[in-house]
Amino acid sequence: MRHDTFGDFHPLVGFSFYTFAILFGMIFNHPFCQLVSLIASVLYAVQVCGKKAVSTLVKFALPVFLLTVIINPAFSHGGVTRLCYLPGGNPLTLESIVYGVSAGTMFVTVIMWFCAFNAEFTSDKFIYVFGRIIPSLSLVISMSLRFVPRFKKQLGEITVAQRCIGRDVSSGNLFRRLKIAVSILSIMVTWALQNAIETADSMKSRGYGLKGRTAFSVYRFFDRDKLMLAWILFAGVFVASGAICGAFEAVYFPSIYFTPPSNVFYVCFLVVYAATLLTPLIVNVMGEKRWKLLQSKI
Repeated sequence: MRHDTFGDFHPLVGFSFYTFAILFGMIFNHPFCQLVSLIASVLYAVQVCGKKAVSTLVKFALPVFLLTVIINPAFSHGGVTRLCYLPGGNPLTLESIVYGVSAGTMFVTVIMWFCAFNAEFTSDKFIYVFGRIIPSLSLVISMSLRFVPRFKKQLGEITVAQRCIGRDVSSGNLFRRLKIAVSILSIMVTWALQNAIETADSMKSRGYGLKGRTAFSVYRFFDRDKLMLAWILFAGVFVASGAICGAFEAVYFPSIYFTPPSNVFYVCFLVVYAATLLTPLIVNVMGEKRWKLLQSKI
């Protein structure tokens, strides 16, 4: 896994980018926009999370994609291009299949963006961005995101410890396995409650919630952060204006219609959209080349 140079930018820059990528990834259903977003999300997730983590995620995302492609034609029968009739008598249309592919692609793309977001946008960044606006909610969300991996790690340790004393949850009859599983669950609940009490006492002793309490932060807003944030905000407004003007129009029912790629108006907005989504990849590649150049001069 390479160093994420884009992750070194100010948290506002990262949050603005992920808002741009995830929001437009859910809104735009034009095939070219979805293809660009899917490619950019997969490549960036590989850079940030590593190939192994992404391959594991793909094993989960691919069934979701296939399930969406299969379920949509089974329940949606709109469209004028009838391919055949299902056993129940409902028509199977080309439009419903294409729309299912579009919806599945959107799900996979958003999952990949959230994978990169979860790896890059740490809890301290989240608290920094939302700490002054919604301090209580930001703290709860940050603690919840942190609790999930800790709970998973603790569950693995407890399971291994129980297996070492002959209480393996995967062996024995059904009653014995249920008894061991309930015991492990009881241990985990006790650990979670104890951890919550310790966290509350620690926060209270540090003066959380008192008026006038300040918080230390290592984040500074440099000129490069201003330029990157300006680019993302400009691209967001530009792409949004293009969508309002119909540059990314895509209609699936009753017949399929897309804004043709030969349209110069559409191409300009698509280029800006693609350039924005590929910005973290470009920044990381440039950062890696700069680092290798500095190493060669040593």
